[in-house]
Amino acid sequence: MRNMKKSMSLLLVLTMFAVLVLSGCSGSANSGVVEIEVVQYKPEAVDIFEALEEEFNATHDDIHLTISSPSDATTILQTRFIREDYPDIIGIGGDINYSYYVDAGILADISDYEGLSRVNQAYLDILENLEFVPTEGTFGVPYVANAAGVLYNKEMFEEYGWEIPTTWDEFMQLCEDIQAQGIQPLYFGFKDTWTCLTPWNAMAVSLAPSDVCQQVNLGETTFTDEYREVAEKYLEMLQYGESGAVGYGYNDACTAFANGESAMYTIGSYAIPQILSVNPDMQIDSFVMPACDNAEDNYLNSGVDLQFCVTEACEYKEEAYEVLDFLLEHDNIQTYIDAQMAVPCLADEEYDLADELDGMTEYIDAGKMIDYQDHYYPSEMSVDALIQTLVINQDVDDFLSTFDTNWVRYNRDIIQMQEDYAVQNGTE
Repeated sequence: MRNMKKSMSLLLVLTMFAVLVLSGCSGSANSGVVEIEVVQYKPEAVDIFEALEEEFNATHDDIHLTISSPSDATTILQTRFIREDYPDIIGIGGDINYSYYVDAGILADISDYEGLSRVNQAYLDILENLEFVPTEGTFGVPYVANAAGVLYNKEMFEEYGWEIPTTWDEFMQLCEDIQAQGIQPLYFGFKDTWTCLTPWNAMAVSLAPSDVCQQVNLGETTFTDEYREVAEKYLEMLQYGESGAVGYGYNDACTAFANGESAMYTIGSYAIPQILSVNPDMQIDSFVMPACDNAEDNYLNSGVDLQFCVTEACEYKEEAYEVLDFLLEHDNIQTYIDAQMAVPCLADEEYDLADELDGMTEYIDAGKMIDYQDHYYPSEMSVDALIQTLVINQDVDDFLSTFDTNWVRYNRDIIQMQEDYAVQNGTE
């Protein structure tokens, strides 16, 4: 079964990335000093990682660390994989690219890394669930996460006495109450198609099964059945946003919300730094998208925004683990989350979260979180553009039909892989 799965995985990744057979390693030991290279995909955090690199090298004589933060790390990594030029550690998100790398055998099993015991189990589960088929081992160390729901103007809410909604009906009533005051309830900024995914994900984690993509692949359900309520509520929410939402982009939305042009903004925690750059004095808080009719059925939309994975080609695993130990030190994580308004994936120590995330901490502490459903969507399917079309055409039936059709078109290899696994393991 393992050989069959590896063959299917390699075929998939050859199709997607033209990845060749693993060999080689960037790490080297010259004059007793081991070179460890990290390539991470968060260019907005380049200053943080430059400082971490400098500190590590100043305090370690036997290891020299190089951390690269290119603006298009995913493309660069794919190109390097083709050339069999592998970094020792890669810093990537918990999305479908991680799934490709696991199934292609690019990442090393790091189950023996002691630092994993410090990670919030919910985030380890999120990575496990991303695997196309169950693969023995652990292949990433979740570092930080983000959270998506609804940001709100705290001063405005206090002034008018608005209550935080916990159900869909309460949310819609709140929008009505805000609108009655002559204030625009929501801002979207859907010109940039990726922004269309943010409220979609925040609603879908509570309204659709967390493993809906796997269920569809096995023929157990359809997106038409599972996503109808998501799509209908999505359109219902649009009436409370700016007119012509697809005419305004992410920057427009951040600026408008910062300037008080709406009471709420359906976006993730990652937008807070940009909003505050426009209005540093703004008081922002957040709440979980109340998509359900029963408050207990709501979940926080949170996923692994950055994880560190050791590559299978790395020859210096012990030294790579030492680098991971350094990155996971409390003060280093605190520095990152302070700068990026992120959520730590570690649960063994106390961290100071941004005040803007106060409304989500209850869910984080309880581990009541579900991953972004678009982390399972292939980029070729362009689900963000598909949702933008839903916004424009307002045709739920056509949207759902197209979703199901395109899913089969762009996921044939993965569907076959999961079907074969189910047959071989008697799970059908």
